[in-house]
Amino acid sequence: MGRKRAESPSNIKFQYPDRSGPKEKTLLELAEERGLFAQAQKKQEENDLKAKAPNITKIPITKPKAKDDQDNEPPPLSPGAERFLETTLYTMSITMLHFTLDVLVQNQYSADRIVWPKVCMRALQALFVFGLLIYTLHAHSSNPTILPGLPARFQNHARQVIFLVTSVCSGCYLIHITNTYGYLAVMKQAPPVGCLWVWSVVELELPWAVLSLAVAGTYLKVRGYDIK
Repeated sequence: MGRKRAESPSNIKFQYPDRSGPKEKTLLELAEERGLFAQAQKKQEENDLKAKAPNITKIPITKPKAKDDQDNEPPPLSPGAERFLETTLYTMSITMLHFTLDVLVQNQYSADRIVWPKVCMRALQALFVFGLLIYTLHAHSSNPTILPGLPARFQNHARQVIFLVTSVCSGCYLIHITNTYGYLAVMKQAPPVGCLWVWSVVELELPWAVLSLAVAGTYLKVRGYDIK
């Protein structure tokens, strides 16, 4: 089969290009009808405003608690209840200290075995005695007055003086009896006096507590005693 001969250029008709313009809508016209240019302009203006606007930190607003949540919260303790609980905490701590000192003294000086019922009875007595002292003398918002008739601004100073004198006297006396008295007196007096000394020092402010311990140490050195 022979190859088809291409049409001769002389047979092609020449025409002038159509200069009347497009017969259909252009892309620009379609975009303008749909408002794309207006949307782009609006978007550009919004971006410009955001770029010029100051950086404002948003603070979250906490919503108030619902009434049900407030009802579920336990009511705060009254000053009297707080004083009672604080007194109980201090008293139990001092009582355990008394029990420990009593056992240690009995173990060191007692020839017989430790009589636990007597130790527990003395601890129970210390519980009531120190409970009354702590409830009366311990500083608390519901008990600011320690000496009636004394101005309020001097009440704390009066309390510190009382505990300072108590700590110095009890500390020096404990050092004295453990170095000069017999074992029966030490067994009987050392636990309560030691607890009184510790509690008085705890109630003191730091400078006065250091001063009371310094006085006890000076008394120990001046009298030539040693720690047994």
